[in-house]
Amino acid sequence: MAVQVQGSYGAEPSAHPHRGHYSSSGHGLRFVPVTGLVDAPVLAHVVRSGTVESVHHGIAVVTAPDGRVEFAVGDALTRVFPRSTNKPIHAVAALRAGARLDLAGLALAAASHSGERQHLAGVRAMLEALDLGEEHLRNTPDLPLGEQERERWIRECREPARVAQGCSGNHAAMLGASAASGWDLESYLEADHPFQQLARATTEELAGERTGEVAVDGCGTAVFALPLVGLARAYGRLAASTLGYERDVADAMRLHPGFVAGEGRFATSLMHALTGAIAKDGAEGVFAIGLPDGRGVAVKIADGAARPIPPVVVALLARAGVADAALDVLGRVAVLGHGEPVGLVEPAPAVAAQPA
Repeated sequence: MAVQVQGSYGAEPSAHPHRGHYSSSGHGLRFVPVTGLVDAPVLAHVVRSGTVESVHHGIAVVTAPDGRVEFAVGDALTRVFPRSTNKPIHAVAALRAGARLDLAGLALAAASHSGERQHLAGVRAMLEALDLGEEHLRNTPDLPLGEQERERWIRECREPARVAQGCSGNHAAMLGASAASGWDLESYLEADHPFQQLARATTEELAGERTGEVAVDGCGTAVFALPLVGLARAYGRLAASTLGYERDVADAMRLHPGFVAGEGRFATSLMHALTGAIAKDGAEGVFAIGLPDGRGVAVKIADGAARPIPPVVVALLARAGVADAALDVLGRVAVLGHGEPVGLVEPAPAVAAQPA
């Protein structure tokens, strides 16, 4: 069921009450909050040969240019970990801290890149400009994120590497910010590091919401929970910016969509298809879009799956009046049987556009 939520950008950041329970751990009892994800509505149906085989629950929200909620499914005030959708905000914070990045470097700062040769060359150039090397990166070593690049890496018997991991450009930008501001380069991942505190403040400013729980992201950096509505607002504001560091980051993503993700990935394809938009994926089923008119879209899939994101996002864009044949193609996720399409992952009725 669609839920209309009222609010306004620039208002006092909302406090979100939590229900929860206590769980025992090696350090005694700890409070485990139960958020809107537990009771999240169905966002997508997996239809095989005409029968719904599986469903994906989640939360989705579209914000207006002034930050009000235009449309929401589920509780848009639920705090989620934005994961890598926070990287464009990190890029803004890096510029504020004095990092010197060209547009290609800014795109990589905002990226979860696939590990293509151009991506690795770009990250190495960012480090070289700082007189630093790959050994200064503190992200988790990994194989490339892109399927083709990962397979090539394995064929060549190469070990996991920090520069190959999809967050390496983001970490190079954090190093650049820390070097420019005279901050410690060893501890830039820690939540109390000046860069992370600046990133948190920048997030709250752009989102119009307070952050909450603190965790360690997959790449090792701190990640701060944020109401999903705030993520949508932040992306709308970035995409509509006409000056300043926010505009620089949005322009970099628009000019280099292939650096933000990679060949064949949904975020890159969406930016190619949707003029003026910025888009970014995050782990555990998070996705965010900013439209050039200032509207924002954010999705969190409750089970963390990426599979339903394209059809759900395309349906939300249609609800926002953004629809064309190219987007319809991008939103088609086939269900295979005996190697052939026998169905689709489809947006649930609560998400799909209502008939005129």
